[in-house]
Amino acid sequence: MNQEFIEALKLLEKERGVEMEMLIEAIEDALVAAYRREFEIHSRDRDKAKSHDAGSDESSEHAPENDGITAHIDRQTGEMRVYQPITIVEKVRNPHSELSLEQAHALSPDLEIGDQLVREVDPSHFGRLAAQTAKSVINQRLAQAEKVRIHEEFSGRVHGLASGIVQRRDRNEVLVDIGRAQAVLPYSQQSRLDNYTFRKHMRFYILKVDQRDHHPVIIISRSDPGLVRRLFEQEVPEIGAGIVEIVNVAREAGSRTKMSVTTNDSNVDPVGACVGQRGMRVQTVIAELNGEKIDIIEWNADIVEYISNALSPARVIRVMLSEDEDERSARVIVPDHQLSLAIGKEGQNARLAAKLTGWRIDIKSESQYREMLEATWMADFNEAVAQDEANRELYEEDELYNDDMDDDEQPMLEYDEVPPLHEIVGDNKEAASTYLDILENTIDSIEEMEDDTPPAGDVSSQKGE
Repeated sequence: MNQEFIEALKLLEKERGVEMEMLIEAIEDALVAAYRREFEIHSRDRDKAKSHDAGSDESSEHAPENDGITAHIDRQTGEMRVYQPITIVEKVRNPHSELSLEQAHALSPDLEIGDQLVREVDPSHFGRLAAQTAKSVINQRLAQAEKVRIHEEFSGRVHGLASGIVQRRDRNEVLVDIGRAQAVLPYSQQSRLDNYTFRKHMRFYILKVDQRDHHPVIIISRSDPGLVRRLFEQEVPEIGAGIVEIVNVAREAGSRTKMSVTTNDSNVDPVGACVGQRGMRVQTVIAELNGEKIDIIEWNADIVEYISNALSPARVIRVMLSEDEDERSARVIVPDHQLSLAIGKEGQNARLAAKLTGWRIDIKSESQYREMLEATWMADFNEAVAQDEANRELYEEDELYNDDMDDDEQPMLEYDEVPPLHEIVGDNKEAASTYLDILENTIDSIEEMEDDTPPAGDVSSQKGE
């Protein structure tokens, strides 16, 4: 029987993952609690015949707390023993813990009052209530040991992968068996492409180890970007070896993921390593995510190139960064026919690119950008023309402006208010050409107006006639 008890403990250790020594200690504590329970029952039965005038002080003297009772289980044979210290007293009040001097001398004449003996108790004589107490203590200790084990085991696996089998759906949550523990998949961490059917095997991302109703709960996810990162780490050996590095992952679970990668080896193509031969590696990850689209782009230290890559598959013509670096915003120009592709359905492509790069991205088509430039140029030009006309009026009113002055002494009109061409158009040749066309047309119009106006002298002579 005792050998069967040891084998049962070993089996329990294997199933629950609780060390056998911890199980034995729990049973020893249970035996002590069971004996105290038995001791209290016997004391109550014995005291029924006594006077009910005994106060709480006397009862406290008989209380079994801190009474030195111990239990021991042989680790080899499984034999159980309970020991209780017996104190030699002059007058016995509690026969379970005290012994008279006369009885002590029957054992040994050298014993005196105050000495202590240890008595062995047979646990098989415990009653039903004592056995229930022992069972309760064992279950409590097992639950406590399992809490500690789960917390220690999975705290070190947070932000890692776990394979599990779907057990059942509880309201909006999905309960998953991930080995020695049960995990919870909240609704907010589920992917709309997943079908959580009973007994389905899936891989999950461990978010954290939480507490619920004083029990450890493992929170897992199927929507976190870390899931994509860990799946690629498993599928791509170059990532595990440190040759290829995943810089960032931006994800909208159940729809699309963008991932930027780089390498420290110039002979390795980081995008090609993640895609794999004939796309086998990336297709394995896509299959695990039930068809979620994945864009793999190459990270670049040049933020202009990085933003251009992040908007893939759209083709980018130009990226203009804001002058304020703290603002971290960029304006991107794309061909007219690729504007919708760059923005994506409901703005998804632009939104994921912004998450991936950490920059605010404003996307404009070529025609939209040209209209903005023309509006800006015309506003500046109109302002310059208005200023020129104001200057002309001032010169006409000045006394230096008369017919007696030679032509070479006439004051020249100043166009300092017109912004320099390079400040308006920068290095955009197409924009410069457009600006020059507008400027030439405007100058031609002004010259035609001046040609049609007769000289001032002619006007005076006509009035005199």
